[in-house]
This record gives sequence, C-alpha cells and structure tokens, in this order.
Amino acid sequence: MDSIIMLEGKTKYKITLDPGVWIFDDRRVDLLTYFDSIRSKVDELSEYTKQVSHQWDREIREGAIYPPTLKTEKRFEKEKVLTGTFGIPLKDFIANASPTEDASIFTILHGDQRTSISLKEAYDAILGFSKDGKPLLEDGPVHFYYGDGSNRMNPIKNINTFIIE
Repeated sequence: MDSIIMLEGKTKYKITLDPGVWIFDDRRVDLLTYFDSIRSKVDELSEYTKQVSHQWDREIREGAIYPPTLKTEKRFEKEKVLTGTFGIPLKDFIANASPTEDASIFTILHGDQRTSISLKEAYDAILGFSKDGKPLLEDGPVHFYYGDGSNRMNPIKNINTFIIE
C-alpha cells in the first residue's frame, strides 16, 4: 500500500495513483532524454509533410528499405522496459480528477513537508516512477519533476499525497 498515492482536494473525483502499472502505459516517457529534447509546438501537418517528402526522396535515391520485423521490435521494447528510466505526465491524472473552477494550487505532501505550486505548473509536471528498470522503492513511489526540468537533478521525493486546493 506504500506505493499508492492519492490525488484529492477541490476535485470532482478522488484519484488513486498506482505507479506499479505505469510501465505498461503508452504515455510513459524516457526521463533520460525527455528534458533534453526540445519540445516545441510544431504544426503537425507541416512536420508530417516534411517527413513524407524526405522518405519519398530517400526511396527514389536508395530504393525502399523495409522496417525491422515485429519480433525484433518487441524484443527491443522488452529490453528498454527492463532497463529504462521512465516517467509519466501528470496532466491526465489531474484532468481525470476534474478540479473545481476555483482550484488554483497544487500541493505535494512528501515526508513531513509540503510543497505548493500553481495548478498550471502541475499540468506540465512529470512523475518519475522507474530508474534503470526498477521501481523507486527507497525514496518513491514517485519523484516529482517540474515540466521545465529545473529540478531534474533534485526531484521531490517520498511523495504520499497530492492535494488540489
């Protein structure tokens, strides 16, 4: 039960978070590369057009190259899950809790401390749940990372409750 985290407060629903199942979630992100990549908002249609054009040009010059087999991809994905360091965006959990209109503060209870940030900042946050393929047992169950990665070397640890105020 130590791995369960409550999301409660000024919400329509109280949410129970279980980091043990997030390894199978498609929303997980690789924490080793997440904050290093430039996450700019790009027009998806123009980006898609560029990729298709690049692929077309390459096939004209070099000929078609077939992708690896599904069996190879599954093996690579399994290795990545067993050795990766992962997190998951917090925004979907907050949205599922349905904060009330007057909610504006997001409080993190960790150990005997409280850290409060704006609810808007919390929407951008990432919850780290795995390091080198293992759950965060000693100082977990999750680590809280600000969306800009400013605390990625020193995340908030030992979290037991999130409160929307």
